[in-house]
Formats: sequence, structure tokens, C-alpha cells
Amino acid sequence: MLKFLYGNRNITGSLLGLVGLGLFFVGLAPHFWYIIVPGLYGIGYLAAPGASRVDLSLGTELSQDAITSRLASLTATVKRRAEPDVYALVDSIRESITSLLPHAPDPNLYVVRQTALDYLPATLQGYLNLPPVFRRMHPVRDGKTAHALLLEQLTLLDAKMKEALVSVHENDTQALLVNGRFLQERFGGTTAFTLAP
Repeated sequence: MLKFLYGNRNITGSLLGLVGLGLFFVGLAPHFWYIIVPGLYGIGYLAAPGASRVDLSLGTELSQDAITSRLASLTATVKRRAEPDVYALVDSIRESITSLLPHAPDPNLYVVRQTALDYLPATLQGYLNLPPVFRRMHPVRDGKTAHALLLEQLTLLDAKMKEALVSVHENDTQALLVNGRFLQERFGGTTAFTLAP
């Protein structure tokens, strides 16, 4: 019921119905206002676009390039259908995942693929299928709107992806340091490099 009340069709119909009442009160439609107001509501209801459902599932077994491409598409959908703060977090998560995917064969980074293929789309799916006014205005749990709850969930995902990225970079840094020590031990004591004749 609340989805209907906050839906585009009901809001558009109600606004046109109010226009009909306004016409009555200023004297432009003194007769038959009781037909004009519901008629305008009906026109607004039928003319407004209905709630279009979005499917954000990416699939299960995808290559690194396919995941990157589908994440870009998902991010573009979010940019069109959600608020700027939601888009900013989703884009940040996408950037982290894209940077982490080359390391995804590492069993410790299984969660990166799961975030791309399951956690992120599932987090956004229900939210984007809600009417925009409902998700921003109606308290859902503990006085928080769907928008506030989504921001909390996306912030958590973003933080975890950034932690994974830092961990990967620390491992790369450690490998660089180990290689540097090897090179120093191998070639550090030699003053000149000569080839045998």
C-alpha cells in the first residue's frame, strides 16, 4: 500500500487532481469539478511511467573482463536511477573490485568475486525497485529510511574492498622488499660486473 502511495503514478495523479481543485477554487471550473478532479487524477495516473523493475544480477561464472564490463553497466544503471551519494559509493566499490580482480585467483580474495557477482547486486536490487520518494522519505527500520540503510551497507562493502586492496598492495610491497634483499645479497658485494672472455 505504501509503495502505491509513494509511487510515481499516484503522485502524478494527485498533483493533477490538485490542479483540478485549484481550477475550481479560482472559479475556472465551477461546475462538474467532482468529475474533473477524478478525471485529472486518472489522466495523471495513466500518463505517469509505472515502476520499472531493475535486474542487476551479473551471473555466476564470469571472466575478469566480463565482470569488469558488467560492473561498469551496473554502475551506469545506478547513476541513472539512484542518488549521487549512492552512485559515489558504488563507483568506489567498482574501482576497488576492478583493481583487485587480477589477484582474484588468490583463495583469500574469493570474497572480491562474490562481492562483484552477488553481494553488491543483491544490496542494490531491492533498493532500486522501490519508488524514489518512498526510499528517501519513509522510515523503514529504527527511524532510518531505505536510503540511509543502503548507505550504511554500501559503506561497509566499500571499506572491506579498500581493506582487501591495502592487503594486496602490502603483499606486493613485501614481495618487492624480498626481491630487493635477494638482489642486494646476490649482486651487492660485487664491485664490477665482468664477462668471461
